[in-house]
Amino acid sequence: SSGSIIVKTANAGANGVSGALTFSSGTTSSASSGELRIGTGTAVKGKGGSISITVGTGTTVAGGVLTLRSGASTTTAAALPGGHMFVNTGLSDVHTGGFLSLFTGQGTKTTSGSIVIKTANAGTTGVSGMLSFTSGTASSGTTGSISMFTGSATAGKGGDFLLSIGSGNTLDGGDIVVSAGETTANTVRGGSISVTSGIASST
Repeated sequence: SSGSIIVKTANAGANGVSGALTFSSGTTSSASSGELRIGTGTAVKGKGGSISITVGTGTTVAGGVLTLRSGASTTTAAALPGGHMFVNTGLSDVHTGGFLSLFTGQGTKTTSGSIVIKTANAGTTGVSGMLSFTSGTASSGTTGSISMFTGSATAGKGGDFLLSIGSGNTLDGGDIVVSAGETTANTVRGGSISVTSGIASST
């Protein structure tokens, strides 16, 4: 193996905090600022190296926060929107592509963490951003499903599933549209819509 490079600040003493690490490119007044790139090398007969970003735990206060934020566009002269953020998993030529998992922290004695997916509120003009959840297309098979469930409860009530549309004070309230899939084949039928209430198996 080739040698490693370790960049680390010294541990803090009895009081104080350990030193910070800062990796930053410089500012610019008339062009784009420099990029910051972190990557692992390509493997010919093995697995590509991983990148791990881990925040430290806290024994008396909360654990550290991990913030990923793209750049802002703050001047009226800016011709483009704020910076984008892309999270893409790996491509595979012969097997399934990489998967993306989002997990919140477990509360071993209390409540587990929440996941909130929300677009920012609109400014004085314009509309708030759209949320889109879509599976990809398929050329020779079935497209991917979208599944949304609440967990089962051992000594309580199963979680509710709420679908609510915002109100409007000058125009109509928002609509709810539920449509099953269409088929253009001659010998099969279009998709169905089923709504089933819960079963009380003991009463």
